[in-house]
Amino acid sequence: MAPAVYYIDPSDAPDGDGMIALTGDEARHAAQVARVRVGETVDLVDGQGRRLAGEVTAVARDRVDVRIDHVTTEVAPSPRVVVVQALAKGDRGEQAVAAMTEVGVDVIVPWAAEHCVTRWVGERAERGVAKWRTTARAAAKQARRSRVPDVLDLYSTGDVESLVADADLALSLDESADEPLAGVSVPHDGTIVLVVGPEGGFSEAERARLRDAGARPTRLGPSVLRTSTAGPVGAAVVLSRTPRWGAPA
Repeated sequence: MAPAVYYIDPSDAPDGDGMIALTGDEARHAAQVARVRVGETVDLVDGQGRRLAGEVTAVARDRVDVRIDHVTTEVAPSPRVVVVQALAKGDRGEQAVAAMTEVGVDVIVPWAAEHCVTRWVGERAERGVAKWRTTARAAAKQARRSRVPDVLDLYSTGDVESLVADADLALSLDESADEPLAGVSVPHDGTIVLVVGPEGGFSEAERARLRDAGARPTRLGPSVLRTSTAGPVGAAVVLSRTPRWGAPA
């Protein structure tokens, strides 16, 4: 079984004896919830690609000492996968973020699409983005990722158009499209953007704007998926066609 993962600050580094002290919430979780033991192997990650593998040497209520044996910096994966996720009602947005993080999405963009039932305005937008970021961090830890996906601030349709225009490949997941996503040729580097609409689907104006910006309408399959499912499934289909998931370069 792969070692458990705990977060450290990006500025943390082993001392002269190769030791790092895990403190705060991460230490309390390790000691009191995960019940880590002396001699256990763990990975400490900074969320930006650095992974420190080591052995637990001491455990207290709010401190865990780890002797670091090996440090690696994992390069940013390529191609970079960005998912524009329309806001979903209830906790479905967080469900989508968690699943996309586990799949391997690199950037998640909340989008205020025209048919979204949920509306993020003012402080609610700040709270919503913060909740998505917390969800992404927790899911990255569970998935043992060294990098936490970037969750950007709320995007308008105009913002999404600019993102699509700059992508090496941009795809909108649209139930009315004729082209299957599984048949799209995927670049092995650069940036791939997937745009996921809300439960009510894209408006005709949004379809036109996305298409004009360069997004190809594609469909996932014969059934219609919830917005919270479409992003993770679409990202998995794309990633399965890249070297990141073992496809030939």
